[in-house]
Amino acid sequence: MSKRIDPEVKVVYGRLWRYVTPHKMVGFVAVIGMAATAAIEAALVYLLQPLMDDALVAKELEQVQWIPIAFMGIFVLRGLSGFATEMSLGWIGRRVISDLRRQVFDKFLTLPVRFFDSQAAGPLLSRMTYNVEMVAESVTSVVTIAVRDTLTVIAAFAVMIYHSPTLTVFVAILFPIVAVIVRLLGIAFRRYSSRIQDSIGDVTQVSDEVIRGNWVVKSFGGYKYERDRFAEADGRNFKQNLKLIRVRSLGVAVTQVVFGFGIALVIYMAGRQSIEGVLTPGQFISFFSAMMLMLQPVRRITNVNATLQRGVAAADSLFRVLDEENELDTGKLDKDRVDGNVLFDHVSFSYEDGEGPVINDLRVEIPAGSTLAIVGHSGSGKSTLVSLLPRFYDIDSGEILLDGIPLDEYTLASLRRNVSVVSQDVVLFNDTIRANLAYGHLEAHSEEELLQAAEAAHVLEFVNELPYGLDTVVGDRGVLLSGGQRQRIAIGRALLKNAPVLILDEATSALDTHSERRIQDALNVLMKDRTTLVIAHRLSTVEMADRIIVLDAGGIVEAGTHSELLTKDGHYAALYRMQFTEESRDE
Repeated sequence: MSKRIDPEVKVVYGRLWRYVTPHKMVGFVAVIGMAATAAIEAALVYLLQPLMDDALVAKELEQVQWIPIAFMGIFVLRGLSGFATEMSLGWIGRRVISDLRRQVFDKFLTLPVRFFDSQAAGPLLSRMTYNVEMVAESVTSVVTIAVRDTLTVIAAFAVMIYHSPTLTVFVAILFPIVAVIVRLLGIAFRRYSSRIQDSIGDVTQVSDEVIRGNWVVKSFGGYKYERDRFAEADGRNFKQNLKLIRVRSLGVAVTQVVFGFGIALVIYMAGRQSIEGVLTPGQFISFFSAMMLMLQPVRRITNVNATLQRGVAAADSLFRVLDEENELDTGKLDKDRVDGNVLFDHVSFSYEDGEGPVINDLRVEIPAGSTLAIVGHSGSGKSTLVSLLPRFYDIDSGEILLDGIPLDEYTLASLRRNVSVVSQDVVLFNDTIRANLAYGHLEAHSEEELLQAAEAAHVLEFVNELPYGLDTVVGDRGVLLSGGQRQRIAIGRALLKNAPVLILDEATSALDTHSERRIQDALNVLMKDRTTLVIAHRLSTVEMADRIIVLDAGGIVEAGTHSELLTKDGHYAALYRMQFTEESRDE
């Protein structure tokens, strides 16, 4: 028998059940409510026998005066038990969803950058929304129907056996047939459920891209292209849902046909027993009502199998995320502030196994308090190199040392507390300017320190013109601010962090020349006595660097000061002349 049960389903649902077990007391209330419901419904059909025999056939009304009162009590108790069941199981379901959703969200915070490089945002968001809701439905609807209806079937069987064991045997023959149908349908349900969840991820992905890139769509007239993409993704979702509906409807229809034949046989046998005087009219009505009482539970169980399989498929997709390896954080060293000596010692790195290295056997030393500028053509490995210092990626070979200590000996929290990053892709959160400046552990800074950083980054220049000042909400990804304003907030955030190691990856790329010069003054103050790695498209901004390296194909092809590299008349000089020519044409 165990071989017939999909072991993967057992493992996934067993793991999901661990989120339910902490709420045993609430679950106990639900079970009591469901058991009461089953008993009450069985009592209801049982009362049909004295009602029929004594009141309608024998017309002995004095003996059945209590029945109307009993019916009233039954329906009151049915309402109370139903309320207890729905409330308790509903609470458990939402609690499970909240726990799962928070756990997945916490996992997103600790997953390595490589994971997000290989995953589209849409499917991940779909798991947090649609898939989690499927789990909720599995926990609440499935458990409610499975437990309550099983108890209802048992109670109905008890009434049937009491009235006629012979007829009950005929009904019992139907259940193995129904069980086979349910199992076959379950296989199809799970297959289609997984495909539906994948297609929902595609729909979410396309929608997310259109929302975030709506100005590109408008600028380049991408309306038809995006409509076609969405129609294709939505069409796949429609087809998979239709297949699921078709299988579910077919299962219900087949189940009803099987029961139809069974009911016809029972009616025939009951008629014979009634003629022979074995079965009274009241007993037949009560038996028949108990049998009909089972039809709805069996029908719901057949339908709920689709919900169960959707829940298992959804839970499986969530558990795959939860089972991903977190960022490797085995370091024990926790330093509040480092000196800032950095050494890339024959470092090599590639994003995927089998692909060529993006950084290839690179060695460069950056003394504490000095500035290293990194230049080169697009794709030369500049941004990749600086992303290795805060361990957004782990290197393939070589070693990166901070104050003579390998990076992996630091805790990630300690390492990143000592490194501040300002990139060309500014990330702001849908919160106030104040919250974006004092983000994370920076919220511990005083108001005076926050204002000093905002002033130094020229944030207050535009903030003072806003109606709510620092408490102005910036919108999704800072959409309500200009590119230059967003960049200034990012620089202000770095100023407030005051880390000994600073990474500036095209930090002034979104600013006009006038703003760039003013921000550069603030950056010069920030860079003083700090170890700074600067990536800049405009070479004029790196002329004062202590050392400049030119990257090509992940390796250093030139190194020196600005004047030394111009004198060499090599790669750097060629880049400088090309940019000077382009700027002259722009003017």
